[in-house]
Amino acid sequence: MTDLTNPWIVTAFLGADACLLDSVRELRARILFDRGRRPAFRRADGSHADDQDLDFGAWHFIARQHPDGPPLGYIRLSTPTTGDRFQSRAYLGTERYEELLATQGIDVADTFEHSRLVVEHRSRKLGLGQYLNALAIGAAHHLGAHAMIGTSGTKDGQDRFHEQFGFRSMPGTRRYVEQYTEDVVIMFHRVAEGAGRHHDLVSRLRDEFPAMAAAGPSPLLSEEPSGRLAPTALAGVSGPDRDVWQPTLLAPRDPTDFQALTALLASGEVREVHDTIDEQLSELIRSREPSCRDSTEIEARKREQLAGLTMWEYGSWVWYPWSQRLVHVLPRDEYRLVRTDRNRGKVDRPEQRRLLGKRIGIIGLSVGNSAALTFALEGIGGAYKLADFDDFSLSNLNRLRAGIHELGVNKAVLSARQMFEIDPYLDIEIHRGGLTEDNIEAFFVGGQGSIDLLIEECDTPWVKVAAREYARDLRLPVVMDCNDRGMLDVERFDLEPDRPLLHGLLGDIKSVDVADLTPQEKVELILAMVDADRISPELAASFGELGRTLSSWPQLASGVALGGALCGEAARRILLGLPCASGRFYTDLDRQLSPERSTVT
Repeated sequence: MTDLTNPWIVTAFLGADACLLDSVRELRARILFDRGRRPAFRRADGSHADDQDLDFGAWHFIARQHPDGPPLGYIRLSTPTTGDRFQSRAYLGTERYEELLATQGIDVADTFEHSRLVVEHRSRKLGLGQYLNALAIGAAHHLGAHAMIGTSGTKDGQDRFHEQFGFRSMPGTRRYVEQYTEDVVIMFHRVAEGAGRHHDLVSRLRDEFPAMAAAGPSPLLSEEPSGRLAPTALAGVSGPDRDVWQPTLLAPRDPTDFQALTALLASGEVREVHDTIDEQLSELIRSREPSCRDSTEIEARKREQLAGLTMWEYGSWVWYPWSQRLVHVLPRDEYRLVRTDRNRGKVDRPEQRRLLGKRIGIIGLSVGNSAALTFALEGIGGAYKLADFDDFSLSNLNRLRAGIHELGVNKAVLSARQMFEIDPYLDIEIHRGGLTEDNIEAFFVGGQGSIDLLIEECDTPWVKVAAREYARDLRLPVVMDCNDRGMLDVERFDLEPDRPLLHGLLGDIKSVDVADLTPQEKVELILAMVDADRISPELAASFGELGRTLSSWPQLASGVALGGALCGEAARRILLGLPCASGRFYTDLDRQLSPERSTVT
């Protein structure tokens, strides 16, 4: 079997852009002219021409040896959508073309055509022709072809070249064609019969085709003489979509998903393709059988797992529209088994399955963002409801794990995106307006289902109290981190349905009592809520400076990260029925890191 590893750099695009097609046609015609061997490809003015309507709607592949190097070869792949314009149909005539396919038991709608394989003379001995031919065949296999057809010259043995890829010449179709100045014959290839000597190469390029298709043609940027990007170029660039937050999962074995995946790749929207399914399968085998370390045995087990499917057909392709990434992952159960495999010994698989069956509500996605990501990483909950009215801003970058390209994105949207990038199989519902009188009931019991646990991390007094009223009525546990001195609050309304809100620190308070507070009244209420005598000196001092020298109270990334960890620990214990009582607990890092706490003499 031949397996070429030539370092060719290929641009792949679906033909629609007239400017791109003009350059492609000039390249083809110049090579086909072949120093005068085929004069039909040269105009009287000396320019080269190869204009064909078949170019529109076809896949075009251009190969270079270096990213900025000249094009050295080209091939075209036409799909059944333009089958009425196939070269082979024009060569045979429609009636004979369809009769030939019928005798082979192949439907016209399942037949692809590759054509116009051209390679510069200096690259013909480097294997570029084999590589491009294998790429077109592999792409057709990926796109669902049952058969391929095409015309082939015979003067230099092109027909014998195609036979190496599993094609065979069709009897009675050979005749001289003036345009090519040689005899031409129809070649036919049945996908189910493999790709001959180059089957391995075709299979590899079939799996690599999605990444090539996603890359698309290189964009052209206008520049000012100074070399800086021109304002006119910036003016035409659209901003990010700040609202999209749900990925799309596509299973290539499903015909509808297969068509959607193919259309997505052809759309030009895919910026990156990430396919590590082979490595993920190896991890799956080792996760199930840690003692299996023999590479040959692992490969055998992987073939068993695939059960006759090709690599690209297995599992799910996840489309993340906000980053324009297409990612290949294992099926849901296998994905989660591998992803949480290192939890074992602390959280075993039966416990993990129990956790994934839980739905968690999180209100306030600053400290709550840290909790949400910790939960997603650890597998605490398989479904979530997220609520926050605020947008991610520059001043949040001192404590939220996000990038500057996400400024202006709603925090619930941002958190959902980040969680889906950890586990695309999660069930997430978001409330971009935060928690209000209009949606509070739906947050707790509506939508996709009722929540099992509430994480409350917002700054609005009414929400803090109203959420606890609902939680107590529904007998739901509530966990809150205060981001100061590692203070964690746990209220087990599931076990103590008559427990006073916030441990009774605010008396018999009701949400209606805190609906219309002045700014000063809000500060006083929050101080009482967190127990002013126990807060850190730094936080205590900051309250008097709010609105004067401080825009808001201080928070650090280390404290937010600690809050996520504390919420995660409490949530896991509660949801698994492990000891976790109501109360207020401190993990004060000032005290924990004091010299007298050291265990080393």
